[in-house]
Amino acid sequence: MPEVDSGSSQLWWVLGLAMMGLGVLGTVLPVLPGTVLVFFGALAAAWADDFARVSGWTIAVLAVLAVIGTLADEAAVLLGAKRAGASRPAMIGAAIGTVLGIFAGLWALIFLPLAGAMAGEAWARRRESQVMGPASRVGLATWVGLLVAAVVKLAIGLTMVGIFALAYWR
Repeated sequence: MPEVDSGSSQLWWVLGLAMMGLGVLGTVLPVLPGTVLVFFGALAAAWADDFARVSGWTIAVLAVLAVIGTLADEAAVLLGAKRAGASRPAMIGAAIGTVLGIFAGLWALIFLPLAGAMAGEAWARRRESQVMGPASRVGLATWVGLLVAAVVKLAIGLTMVGIFALAYWR
């Protein structure tokens, strides 16, 4: 391992802590890859003191948790939507609603994915006589999937920060 001087060590610490903070935010904001940012933040902070306090094994555990968090995010949304029979436009609508919600505040972030999924499903079924019933069901299932994914990612992200803190202060 190359030796890290104290000036760059402080820079790595600041970068690492900032990335971990953004990562925790990213567990509930879909634009940021939350658990991945927490992992790279922990890696940068561990690098800052040449892995003296936080070992490579701890970083490996955090890497596994980051992968699990990323996969859980994708699985929760897809399973919720697919179980309700969501179309591709419903998934795209939920993603667009999520991105718009980020810029419109907390309530919009919570409810625009639901509206986006419903709008996408309604558009996909526009030639059918019964549109709103299936669109509502798909929108709700996609929304629940997004909420479950956010809770799981937040739990994993906070666990990662906790593991890092325990390793650092043990």
